[in-house]
Amino acid sequence: MTVRIVLCDDHTILRDGLRNLLNSEDDMEVVGEAADGKQAIELVNSLHPDVVIMDINMPELGGVEAVELLTAEHPQLRILILTMFNQDEYLFRTIQAGACGYLLKDSPITEVIEAIRTVIQGGSVLHPDLTHKLLASYREKENPELEKLSPREHQVLTTLVNGLSNKEIAEELFISEPTVKLHISNIYRKLGVKTRSQAIIHAVKEKLVII
Repeated sequence: MTVRIVLCDDHTILRDGLRNLLNSEDDMEVVGEAADGKQAIELVNSLHPDVVIMDINMPELGGVEAVELLTAEHPQLRILILTMFNQDEYLFRTIQAGACGYLLKDSPITEVIEAIRTVIQGGSVLHPDLTHKLLASYREKENPELEKLSPREHQVLTTLVNGLSNKEIAEELFISEPTVKLHISNIYRKLGVKTRSQAIIHAVKEKLVII
């Protein structure tokens, strides 16, 4: 299956570079490009892509508003935010509106490519720095379940929900597989679960991880 992608960014040079890199992947094809949210909506309506890679700050119609409109009309569309803005407001609004991932433009291209593959399979992706913002937000709401987990354990739990294997988690977080196993064991103990599936279900049900 070839993932059909629409790029939405008001910087032509960035779109050109990203298009060339994504088109070099055997399972990806950039089928359209938009310079603002309004154009992105028109392209989605006409081209029916699988994934939209969306910037935040654009003329005519910004990324946040575009995500809200697109997810309302196309609930199966997978939207991945790729932006320079790491403000809480943008992060929370786009995720709440239905974006499947939020990456910063300093992310390596390999991370963007893997993020596309993750969201098309139903997963979600966040830049590591932004995971802590979400964690802090939930702590402010006095979620007792989150209080049990350390920031690193919450990162590992997030990767579990995203469907990563122990090896993939180790590579994602730059830690060893034995360390991953130790974190998972601690997560099971703190959440009162016995299996990976139970941990994932518990995390989603208790809103420990946003998907």
